[in-house]
Amino acid sequence: MPVPLIQQKCVACRRDSPAVTPNQIEQFKQQVPDWELVNEEGIPRLSRSFKFADFVQALSFTQKVGQLAEMEGHHPRIVTEWGRVLVMWWTHKIRNLHVNDFIAAAKTDLIYKDM
Repeated sequence: MPVPLIQQKCVACRRDSPAVTPNQIEQFKQQVPDWELVNEEGIPRLSRSFKFADFVQALSFTQKVGQLAEMEGHHPRIVTEWGRVLVMWWTHKIRNLHVNDFIAAAKTDLIYKDM
């Protein structure tokens, strides 16, 4: 049985790092079902909007995702608004999705669950 995404650690990517395959996307998506696959500027990304009661909670979540990003060495787009935070993960160096994006998405879900 493969190691769950939540238990994995992001690895440093190079420009020649492999993108995830369609089969891997299907498998990983089962562990992060609330994330959407979107294409922006020709680059596939994972996207999810998280809802909160107010701006303070949204900002707290944003800070925790920022701490996760620093710990993992992998950084998302985060848009914080009143009662809502949009998080998008993709791997800038390969202009595609990498296993790191799914690991980070799973860990973002855990942060949300624990709030």
